[in-house]
Amino acid sequence: MTTAAASRKIRPAPVRKVVSVNATPARAFEVFTAGFARWWPGATHHIGQASYKTAVMEPRVGGRWYEIGEDGSECEWGDVLVWDPPDRLVLAWRIGADWQYHADLETEVEVTFIAEGAGTRVTLEHRRLERMGEAAEGLRAQIDSEGGWTGIMALYAAEASKQD
Repeated sequence: MTTAAASRKIRPAPVRKVVSVNATPARAFEVFTAGFARWWPGATHHIGQASYKTAVMEPRVGGRWYEIGEDGSECEWGDVLVWDPPDRLVLAWRIGADWQYHADLETEVEVTFIAEGAGTRVTLEHRRLERMGEAAEGLRAQIDSEGGWTGIMALYAAEASKQD
């Protein structure tokens, strides 16, 4: 195996998605964070044992990012590393390739909100996937798919662009 091929296997490229929303950066940030449960596809994208009820993102550095089941149980996803409204958010994603929470795992999801014309360009980057070890490439393919961040960010963009 060449050094370049080994490097790709060990360090997959980050997954990056960019959407434009018809909202100010402040509103785009609010919908992504406080409005998280309105657009997250919890029926299909949850890891808890109980049926999904809602998701929560606590609005502070050190806050948790988690789901709540119909039975009231909580299932951690990660925590907030950077909280800089309305410009930037960085979340620790502690979900492994087995789709279980691992307290000792930390990949990062960074989201930026940049004013662009009458709307906002929202960029999501899921990085440090090499921390998944041998499963990194397979996980990257999953989260880069229509069922991953591609479709999820489309759901977010639709919600953020709604006019109240």
